[in-house]
Parts: sequence; structure tokens; C-alpha cells
Amino acid sequence: MAGSEEMSSSPHVQSPLMNVQRGSVAARSLLWPALSIIVGAVFIYAGVLKAWDPFAFAKDIDHFRILSYPLGMRVAFYLPWLEILCGLALIVGRLRSGAIAILGGLMVVFTIATIAAKARGIDLDCGCFGSVGKGLGFTAHLLIDFALLAALLALWIGHAKASPVRSDAE
Repeated sequence: MAGSEEMSSSPHVQSPLMNVQRGSVAARSLLWPALSIIVGAVFIYAGVLKAWDPFAFAKDIDHFRILSYPLGMRVAFYLPWLEILCGLALIVGRLRSGAIAILGGLMVVFTIATIAAKARGIDLDCGCFGSVGKGLGFTAHLLIDFALLAALLALWIGHAKASPVRSDAE
């Protein structure tokens, strides 16, 4: 028995569970960059489709009946570029927390606008993903919105845990 105590206390003996922990840490370290790339690519794709034809996007915005047409036209010209820049920030890793906050805010506003339109009896195709998103039902659009919101929330929490805490004294 004394010999087994010596073996278990030896620094050279490893528990089989140590490798499991290391593997999950490695998996988690790959999860956040992969999720950032996927979410960033989705927003770049959506932004490029809208930037390609801002007049069609302005028409899609007008279908919500929330903004005036002139304001909707301005949004149609600027919002796609904001989505593209935020998507790039997620992928590159620069200004990631700001990009997550902006995209999260946009998703919340868009989700509320979609629900409000449906509640007012407006049946619309949002146009966010071009022809890929056309014909999807209300439930499918909401599932996509909530999935993106969940991914952004996960990135926010993951980014907050990974970021060093800064004090005002520094």
C-alpha cells in the first residue's frame, strides 16, 4: 500500500481525467473563433446581398411600415456596410466586443420589428438573405433570428470571459 501511495503522489503519474480536461479546453479554444467566423460570415453575406441592391432593400424596409421611405432609403444604403464591417470585425478579432454589441442590437430591433409586423397582419419577406430567405415562413425567420441572437450572446459571454479585467488604476 505504501508503494501505491508513492506512485499516486509522484509528479510523473497523470490521471486519465487530465487528458479529458485538456481536450475540452482545446475544443473550447476552437469553439469561439469558429463561432465568430460563422456568425461574421453570415452578416457579411447578408450585408453584401443588401449592399448589392440597396433599392430592393429599401423596398423590403418599407414593407415593415415602421420608417418613412426617405429614412428607410438612408438605412438601406448604410446598414449593409455596417453589417459587413461588424462581420469582418468578428472574423478578424479587432473591435470584436463592439461588433457583437452592434449586431446584437440590430438583431433585437429586427426581431421586434418582425414580430410587430406579424402582429399587425403584415406578411413579409425580409430580404435579409436575398433569394435564399425568400419563401421562408415566419417561424423559420424567427428561428434564424433567435439562433443568431443566441450565437451573439454566446460570443459576448465568451469574449467577456476571455478578456482581461481592466482597472481604472492602470
